[in-house]
Amino acid sequence: MIAQTIKMYSEKEYLELERKAEYKSEYYRGEIFAMAGAGSNHNRITENLSVEIGGYLKDKSCQSFSSDMRLHIPENGLYAYPDFLVACGRLEFTDQDKEILVNPTIIIEVLSRTTSAYDRGDKFHLYRSIPTLLEYILIDSQSINVEIFRKNDNGSWILESETENIDDHITISACNFQLKLRDIYARTSGLIKPKAI
Repeated sequence: MIAQTIKMYSEKEYLELERKAEYKSEYYRGEIFAMAGAGSNHNRITENLSVEIGGYLKDKSCQSFSSDMRLHIPENGLYAYPDFLVACGRLEFTDQDKEILVNPTIIIEVLSRTTSAYDRGDKFHLYRSIPTLLEYILIDSQSINVEIFRKNDNGSWILESETENIDDHITISACNFQLKLRDIYARTSGLIKPKAI
């Protein structure tokens, strides 16, 4: 049996490759991970977030960005493309590139079958290293389910709320906005109904 070696890249090599690439990749500890294409519900939800949250923030001190905004976490070295993020106050970027944000306030990930475990586990663990991050929101693209995690005054993360009710709304405290689940899931299709208890 021959052991396979994984090619390791420096941050500089990753950024050079990423600038020329036709598709997006994330980077962590020397490894580059190609991002899979998103399904129609995933894309619809992301677009709905852009319309609803982006419209609300139009004249506010916070700005929203969709999945093309690259994020860097200097504390652990991750480069990622969150599905949706909000940065409040002055935008801060890496020194070498004014297109790589480092100070998000809110990150929203839209879960799919292939990304759900990573977004809930390792990725959330890495995101918690961001000093400015106050809220992490997970939106399922296969069923109606939204979870909001918030950083409390002690710096600990707690599950603030979870809902599977299409008639509910969520409160995004960091930008003082209420968002209806009907608006999040507008024009999606084939959602799995929540299991009865």
